[in-house]
Amino acid sequence: MIALLLALADPQLVETGVGRFAVYADVASIEREGDTARMRELQVTEAGFSVGDVVYVGGWSRWAFDCRAMTADRLDFASLRADGTEGPATPDDAPAYEAAPGGDAAELLAVACGETTNRDTLTLDQAISRGQSALVD
Repeated sequence: MIALLLALADPQLVETGVGRFAVYADVASIEREGDTARMRELQVTEAGFSVGDVVYVGGWSRWAFDCRAMTADRLDFASLRADGTEGPATPDDAPAYEAAPGGDAAELLAVACGETTNRDTLTLDQAISRGQSALVD
């Protein structure tokens, strides 16, 4: 539990893809137990994304992956405001699903299950900056 708390405070983010959002896997948050891997993911929005008067830079989700069955289960989502305020977390009660090749879930699963390694990690600020730049292109 202490390792998870440290990971939440100091994420080590690797880019997994850019589409509607820029998506980053937090490798510091990976926990493995048998065929199950759990990990946190950051979704970065385009710069200036707002709802009402509140500016958001993205949000965090916790995921559980079955590395053998190749399934993904998004457990929740917590928004991330530009001022650093997180949450609250909203549970995602949808069942686990097959991580389709080329999709965000498959890319995250590959990182969580150790199929991809040796990637440079970014801080939260670096990931937000890089993600927002990538979304402009």
